[in-house]
Amino acid sequence: MLEHIYKLFKTFIYLFSMKKYTIKDIAQLAGVSKGTVDRVIHNRGKVSKNAFDRVSKLLKEIDYQPNPIARNLKNNKIYRIHVLLPDPEKDKYWEPCIDGIEEAIQEFLHFGVSIEKVFFNPFDKRSFERQSAGVLRESPDGILLVPLFQKESLVFIEKCEALGVSYFLFNSNIEKIETQGFVGQDLFQSGRVGAQLIHKSLKKNAVIAVIHIDEVFKNATHMQEKEKGFRAYFNDLEGDDFQIDTYKLKHRNSDNLKKTVKYFIDTHPEISGAFVTNSKIHLLAALLRENNPERCIVGYDLLSENVRYLKSGTINFLIHQNPKRQAYLGLVFLIEHFLFNRDIPSVKHLPIDIINSENVSTYLDS
Repeated sequence: MLEHIYKLFKTFIYLFSMKKYTIKDIAQLAGVSKGTVDRVIHNRGKVSKNAFDRVSKLLKEIDYQPNPIARNLKNNKIYRIHVLLPDPEKDKYWEPCIDGIEEAIQEFLHFGVSIEKVFFNPFDKRSFERQSAGVLRESPDGILLVPLFQKESLVFIEKCEALGVSYFLFNSNIEKIETQGFVGQDLFQSGRVGAQLIHKSLKKNAVIAVIHIDEVFKNATHMQEKEKGFRAYFNDLEGDDFQIDTYKLKHRNSDNLKKTVKYFIDTHPEISGAFVTNSKIHLLAALLRENNPERCIVGYDLLSENVRYLKSGTINFLIHQNPKRQAYLGLVFLIEHFLFNRDIPSVKHLPIDIINSENVSTYLDS
């Protein structure tokens, strides 16, 4: 213990004793003006070869590292980032994203960054178009975006690129373009994971339902990729005798949903496994299990209703997409790009966490 404390003490002494060279210090050591040093460091303006060589050699010797934060503060530069995401009051899946955003805001509270959240209706593409247009009118430096509507998001991203606005995607990616960056799960692989969970629970010749709830499938990349991965898993099986059918369910209110789900279940008693591609699995889990207690049911996300059905055994597995972590990392990547001139990662895939009734409490506590 004492040895560990001694090593820490020596480290602190070393760090505090390190010389912090200013532009003035470097100019005096190199025998040039402060302006010359500034031009060499920032690669701007004309500098004689002799002066450039002396300053460059000195910078290398002292291992000079410019402080981008200090430079931003000195220039009174405030980087403005807008986060464009679905309204969590209309879809609870997005609630943890707000916690992730707030965590990033607190972490960089005293730096030159301003963060603004902008919500759109996740069930109305026109709402996305209005809100995204409003964001661009504000001329932000960067945008963190959930591309929920693929076609409309593509148009928006093209506008960002034309205006030179940095952007970063989270939750779902758009494969048709080379985006500046994306953080989230590999949704194709996520679908394969869901398929394997169901496959291990069923007998041969079983009928399996892939169920999409409440979204326009042809414009929802995240649903498409999950189903592609799901079907690819079964296509790769030797002697595949499983029947996989796709269903799209919509509802306007709770009474309408109950009728829709009941009719769906009553008319498809043959279904042995159900894979729901979003967080709304709780909307039909109970009725699916009631109609056939042996069904294997797999869905997504740790919404309180989903967790309740998971603990009771109504849902077999949930795949945790960790929306809080996605939003936090996406925002941090953008902030560090502006503050520290760090490259925006092209893709950052998060782990695909499989949750059951035995391990769910550890995820709820974290």
